[in-house]
Amino acid sequence: MRFAMILALGVLGSGSWGDDATAAEMIPESQVVRLPVPQDPTVSFRLWFAVGSQNDPPGKEGLAELTAAMLADAATQRNRYEQILDKLFPLAASYYASVSEEMTIVGGRVHKDNLETYYPLLIDAVLRPAFRQDDLERLRSQALNVLENVLRYAGDEDLGKAVLQSRVFAGTRYAHIPTGLIESVRGITLDDVRKFYQEHFRRGNLVIGIGGGYEEGLVKRLRTDLFPLPAGRPAELAPPEPPPIRGLHVTIVEKDCAATAISMGFPISILRGPRPWYALALANSYLGEHRNSSSHLYQVIREARGLNYGDYCYIEHFPNGSHLQMPPQNVARRRQMFEIWIRPVPHEARHFALRAALREFKKLVDHGMGQADFDLTRKFLRNYVLHFAPTTTERLGYALDDRFYGIRGSHLENYRRTMGELTLDEVNAAIEKHWQYGDMQIVIVTKDAQSLKKALVENTPSPCNYPTPKPESVLAEDREISTFPLVIQPENVEIVPVTELFVKP
Repeated sequence: MRFAMILALGVLGSGSWGDDATAAEMIPESQVVRLPVPQDPTVSFRLWFAVGSQNDPPGKEGLAELTAAMLADAATQRNRYEQILDKLFPLAASYYASVSEEMTIVGGRVHKDNLETYYPLLIDAVLRPAFRQDDLERLRSQALNVLENVLRYAGDEDLGKAVLQSRVFAGTRYAHIPTGLIESVRGITLDDVRKFYQEHFRRGNLVIGIGGGYEEGLVKRLRTDLFPLPAGRPAELAPPEPPPIRGLHVTIVEKDCAATAISMGFPISILRGPRPWYALALANSYLGEHRNSSSHLYQVIREARGLNYGDYCYIEHFPNGSHLQMPPQNVARRRQMFEIWIRPVPHEARHFALRAALREFKKLVDHGMGQADFDLTRKFLRNYVLHFAPTTTERLGYALDDRFYGIRGSHLENYRRTMGELTLDEVNAAIEKHWQYGDMQIVIVTKDAQSLKKALVENTPSPCNYPTPKPESVLAEDREISTFPLVIQPENVEIVPVTELFVKP
C-alpha cells in the first residue's frame, strides 16, 4: 500500500495548541508508529516525511538533502548551530537527518533522564529552522566536497554504485544520488530551501516514529507540538519507469586508480512484502549476501582465487554498502534494481572477474538452486535475520519501512517465519521470474579504459595469473571462465572521465 493511501486522512482544524489541545489540534493517532520497550532507558525518535531526492525540481538536484541538512545541522530561530552543539554534547545525544529517494528522516536518540532538555531542541529543528545564509554556505560546501572529491576519489566502490544507479534509472527522478549534481547544488538558494521546506514538510506528509522507554504523555506532546506544521501534503509522484536495457551496456569510468571496481545490475519489479520477495531474498543470500563469506560469489572470486575483499549482490537499494554490515533502514522506494557488486580487483584480473561473476549468475538463473544449498541458506537466514536490527532505534526504522510497503505485522518476523515455510520450487520460480543476464548495465571504474573496451568488444580471452600455486580444479575452471562469452557491442561501451561525473543531468 502506498504512503499516500495510508495517510489520506484529511487533517482538519486549526487554532491554538499546547497541553490542552483537542484531538482536532493534534497529528492523528493513525500517523504514529510506536515501538514501546519499557526496559530501554533511551527514547528513539524517527520523524518520517514522505519526501526525498525524487522531489528535487529539475535543475535543483540535491535540494531535498540540503533542506534536510538545514534542519538537522544548522541553526534554529532560538539557537545558533554552535549553541545547539554545546547543548547536545553534555547529553551525549544528537539528532540527524537522512534523505533517500522517497524518504526523509529527522531522528535522534536520548536517555530518558535527558529527555526534557533534548526534546525542545529536536522540535525546534523541525518547526523553527533559521535558514541562515552562513549555514547554507557551509552545508553546500560539504555537499560539493562529496560530489567533487569524496565520491570521485575516496571510494571507487561507492563511485561505481552511484554511476550504476544513474545508468539503470537514466532519465528518471532516481537518476541522481540524493547529494545531487555539482551545477545544481551550486545554484541552490535560501529561497529554494524555504520553498521546498514549506511545500514538503507538512503534517499530512509526516509519520511520527517513537520507540524505547517513553511514557504515553510524550506521544501526545509530539502529536500536539508538531501540529503547527502546514496542513495537507503534496501530490504523490508516480514511481519512476526505468528505460529498457537491450543487451549488455558498459560504462567505463576512466580514472588513475590502484584497482578496478565493478558494479552491474538491472531493474526488478518486486518489492518487499509478498512471499515471492522472501524467496528471491533467499536466492540472493546464497549468491552474495552482503559481507558474508559463505555466499557463492565470495567463495568463487575471493576464497578460491583471492582476487578481492568481497563479492555481493542485492535485491533492494543498499547505499553506503562499503561502510555497513547489515541492511540500512528508511531507504525504502517503489522501484528496485538487482545489483552485483565486485569489490576492487587487480587491473589485470578485471576482465576475468567480470566473466566469473556473470558466469556464476548465468548458471544460477539457468539451473536454479540445488536442494542442499537451499536447505543451508534457509537455515542460515532464519538465524541471520535476528541480527538485522539489534537496537530499538533500528527496529523502529524497520517499523516505518513496514508502513511504507504496507506490510502487515513485521517484516523481520515475516522474514524469519517465511524462511521456515519456503520450498525450493518457490525459490527457483522467483529466480526464473525476476532475474535474467542478457540485458544489464555494467559500470567499471578503472584505468586504461581503451584497452579494456577493446578486450570486451572483441571478447578476448582473459586468463588469470596468480602469485601462488592454485589447485588444478581451480585452474581447470579458470580455463572455462577465461573464454566465457560476453556479447558486448562497441556502441554499447561508453568511456567517461571521472571528472565529468555528477556535474549536470
